[in-house]
Amino acid sequence: MPDLAGRRELVGAWASLSLIHYFVVEAAAMTAWQGDPAYDRRSHVISDLGAAHCGPFNGYEVCSPLNWLMNASFVLQGVAMVLGAVLLSSPLLSVAAQPGERVVRRGPGRIPWLAAGAFRALVLLGGVGQAVVGLVPEDTFLAWHLTGAGFYFIAAPLALLLLGLVWLRRTSMSWLVLLFGLVSLGATVFVLASGLRVEEPGAVERMMAYPIILGLSFVGLLLAYRVQRERRRLRALRSLQPGS
Repeated sequence: MPDLAGRRELVGAWASLSLIHYFVVEAAAMTAWQGDPAYDRRSHVISDLGAAHCGPFNGYEVCSPLNWLMNASFVLQGVAMVLGAVLLSSPLLSVAAQPGERVVRRGPGRIPWLAAGAFRALVLLGGVGQAVVGLVPEDTFLAWHLTGAGFYFIAAPLALLLLGLVWLRRTSMSWLVLLFGLVSLGATVFVLASGLRVEEPGAVERMMAYPIILGLSFVGLLLAYRVQRERRRLRALRSLQPGS
């Protein structure tokens, strides 16, 4: 049985949980907004908070003095997702960090392990896309910005749906992971089907983005709790051994 309570796994779990910082940064950037009209979550997209310049863009005046902070958050989210994808092992994900459960890598029973590997690949792709969003603000090179956002909004919800299915028999929390993935992917499909032209684009984009952040943060929290609990159990067992 592979080690499911290593330091690597714990760091990967905490990296995923760190995505939750976004909500603090977004609130700060919104407070500092100086564009016209006033920033509104329903009508303004998230990327407006990272616009590099003050001036007309997308039909209104954008001006975000804390654009550097917002873009740094996008990049940090991307880095955290990449770290989570690299450090969270497929065996740990396939059994939802449940100690003692058998990880199957061959034969028909290997599907959860393969799906966990696919989850990691999708999160990695989404993380790279989110980093591009922060490195290339919308008013500098829009094509690259939208490409990065596309990778993020397609790969990340698919990853959550996949992991939720893998976890169905591992934890009742799988339904929450599935819900986050379904809401985000549904909103993304709606935007793509409408040709990227929707009423209240800010509200729709947040239906795409918020479930990803909450879902991956929740996955990190659950894994961090279970890995840390197993580490404490193993330390307690070692302390009872003769000569320890």
